[in-house]
Amino acid sequence: MSIKDKFTPDEWFKVMTGPGRAGAAVMAASPSGLTGLIAEARAVSDATRESVSAATRTPLLEAMAADMLGTAPDTQPPQERARNAEEAREQSLQAVRQAAWLVSAKASPEDNAAYRQMLMNVAERTANAATEGGFLGIGGKLVDEKEQAVLDELRRLLFPDDAPATTASDMVSPAPDGSGNSG
Repeated sequence: MSIKDKFTPDEWFKVMTGPGRAGAAVMAASPSGLTGLIAEARAVSDATRESVSAATRTPLLEAMAADMLGTAPDTQPPQERARNAEEAREQSLQAVRQAAWLVSAKASPEDNAAYRQMLMNVAERTANAATEGGFLGIGGKLVDEKEQAVLDELRRLLFPDDAPATTASDMVSPAPDGSGNSG
């Protein structure tokens, strides 16, 4: 049984889109102009590709790399559209929470640690990809307060108590809406 076979198609889609959603959470926290948006999108792509291509990749990251080289699925699960940047940020954080929980529940501790590190790496690279604020690249900050808040939230979500890896039993199972709220 391959690592991918441990996940339903919907779950695998969530795992595969987790890195993009980690980057999207940062991008939505403090939207950049067009050039910043392009730089941040490229950072998401580059960081994800580098993680799944690393010589030290785990079986989960190998399976993700194989799927990235293949064709996109014909159908994708329906997703609610965000109406504003705050909703986009929140939906992205919920998707990251779901993906991390799925990996912790169905993959090895090594896969779990590598996946979480990849998600954090993608978010950090995205935050550092473009200067926020300023004018024509002058006077802005590389990582502003809103992006830092998202990075801090992701760090707490992915590495509670500064532990590099957690198991599914350590995490709150996401509610059907992905919020992590059981009620």
